[in-house]
Amino acid sequence: MRFKTIVAPIALALLLVAGCKSAREANDRVVEFEVTADIREFAGDRHPGREYFAGVCEAIREEGPGEFMISPGDIDPPQQIKDTLEKHMGAHYTWYPVVGNHEAETPADMAWLRAWGSGDIPGLVRRGPEGSETTTFSFDRGPVHFVVLNQYFDGASDFKARGDVVPALYDWLKNDLEQNRKPMVIVIGHEPILPLPDMDNGRLRHEKDSLNQNVESCRKFHELLIEKKVRVYLTAHTHNTSITNLNGVWQIDAGHARGKGDPGAPSTFLKFRADRKACTVRFYRQMAPGEPYRLTRTVELTPQQSGRVVPGV
Repeated sequence: MRFKTIVAPIALALLLVAGCKSAREANDRVVEFEVTADIREFAGDRHPGREYFAGVCEAIREEGPGEFMISPGDIDPPQQIKDTLEKHMGAHYTWYPVVGNHEAETPADMAWLRAWGSGDIPGLVRRGPEGSETTTFSFDRGPVHFVVLNQYFDGASDFKARGDVVPALYDWLKNDLEQNRKPMVIVIGHEPILPLPDMDNGRLRHEKDSLNQNVESCRKFHELLIEKKVRVYLTAHTHNTSITNLNGVWQIDAGHARGKGDPGAPSTFLKFRADRKACTVRFYRQMAPGEPYRLTRTVELTPQQSGRVVPGV
């Protein structure tokens, strides 16, 4: 009995030491990943050519892919995008889909996303609030804590026509961020806090019908991101690529990755590199239909209220 009494605390201490070591190792490593958005209807067998999302995948593969891809919404039908990714990137490459307004208005898309979210989400930390358990979630990869928000959750149902951060979603996000212990935080949602023109051609869409149409909840959401020192708010919706620092939070709109499926702004993908202190994003754009994707900007996402922009070569 005495032997067991002595051994048990020692075993527990060894487990705690091993756990702390594992956490330190995860936080010390670098994570790299890609972001694409608003691909809808321009992937899969109907659009297999380099002029569409397949061309984005080929360009990422040529550059050297990271560990996974995040797509902040308007990804319908999602199975076509998943098939295209598996064809070009392999089955090991993880895809994290996010609900956009077009998924929220399409029952078949929501059924697919709920089924995906019911499975084993790599790095899962926490499922969303009741009613959005499979379409809102947080996950950890290396030193980064990611939070995926379904902004079409209305507090009861996980789909509705208008994007917002309703009280139930806000409270869940606040709790999740308060429990996080990772040094870098990235929050993802389909609609921007502040819609901006495309960084290269100035096109502006959804200027007044993004999160900013709900003034008070948008303000509270933004203030929470600032308070919890979220480094990046990753978004989409406008089809226009942009980056701005909103009082210390970097808002990055991933634009669209549908190739010539939207000729109004250059097709785009983003490559992120993050460690426990630093985060960098590179913008790859197809400046004219049929041209190769090329690096156009590299931005160091510093925690201060401004960043340094370096033209691509």
